[in-house]
Amino acid sequence: MEKRIGTVIIEIEKRENAPYVNQIISKHSDIILGRQGLPRSNKNSIISLILEGTTDEIGSLTGQLGRIDGIEVKSALLKSKCNEK
Repeated sequence: MEKRIGTVIIEIEKRENAPYVNQIISKHSDIILGRQGLPRSNKNSIISLILEGTTDEIGSLTGQLGRIDGIEVKSALLKSKCNEK
């Protein structure tokens, strides 16, 4: 299956659910190229991920995150240049 490069933005509205977010991110670490976290004391925290994987792998990650209460997830995907030779 063709790989994609993508980004995922995760907004954490309920901090008590942050450990579940981290568990899911760790479970999908093989497709994560980079991660940036922006903890915000008086507002919702944000995590940004840069990914490379199949649409199924990325969909699994975003789907699991999206099912957590108080978590909002948005993603954007591009075709990966590593597929071309």
